[in-house]
Amino acid sequence: MIILITGSRKGIGRRLAEHYLDLGHKVIGCSRSESELEHENYTHYLADVTNEKDVKMMLKGVRKEYGHIDVLINNAGIASMNHFLLTPTETARKVMDTNYFGTLIMTREAARLLRKSDHGRVVNFTSVAVALSLEGESIYLASKAAIEALTKVTAKELGQYEITVNAIGPTPIDTSLIAAVPKEKIASLIDKQAVKRYGEFEDVINLIDFYIKPESDFITGQIVYLGGIF
Repeated sequence: MIILITGSRKGIGRRLAEHYLDLGHKVIGCSRSESELEHENYTHYLADVTNEKDVKMMLKGVRKEYGHIDVLINNAGIASMNHFLLTPTETARKVMDTNYFGTLIMTREAARLLRKSDHGRVVNFTSVAVALSLEGESIYLASKAAIEALTKVTAKELGQYEITVNAIGPTPIDTSLIAAVPKEKIASLIDKQAVKRYGEFEDVINLIDFYIKPESDFITGQIVYLGGIF
C-alpha cells in the first residue's frame, strides 16, 4: 500500500510511519520541519497542512511519483489547554486551522488520489476530550468535534468512490502533545476510562490497522475512543 501520514516527524505520526515501513509499505510523510527518518520506501515533504498551496504542491509530487495513494492518515494536530476565558483568539484560530482545516484540506485534495485506489481509506484523529467535555480544552475539543462531524459527512460523500472514512480518539499517550499538562489532570482523565492506564502507540496502531485493511470496506463513518470511554 501507499500510505500518506501527516505530522510524521515525531510522536504518533513517526511511530505510524515506522510501523508501516516495517510492514513493507511505501510511506509518504509531511511536517513543517525536516524529518530524521530515513528509509528507501519513505518520502518526506516539507508541508504545512493549513497551507492549501503546500498541500497541493505535495500531492502533485505524490501523483507524479506514485499515481495514487491507498491510505490518508490525518495525524497532524496541536493542542491548547487553557480556560475558555483565558484563550486568545489567535490561539483558537491556530488550533482550528491545524486540526480541523488541515484535516479538511488534506482529505479534499487527497480524495482525487484515493479514488484511484482499489480500497481508499481515510483515518482522522479526534480525542476523548470530546466525549468527556473536558474543562480547559474548549478550543481543542471544538476542533476535534468538528473533525468528527467531517468524518461522518465525508464517509457518506466519499462512499460512492469506495473510500472509507473513520476516526480514532486516543486517550493520553506519553508524547510531546501532553508534556505541559499537569500530571493530576492526566490522572483524573485516566480515572474516567474503563481501562485505567496510559494509552500506548500500539493501541493506536491496532485500530488503524483494522480501519485500513481491505476487509474493512464496510466500516465507515465510525468514531472509536480508546480506553473504554463512552
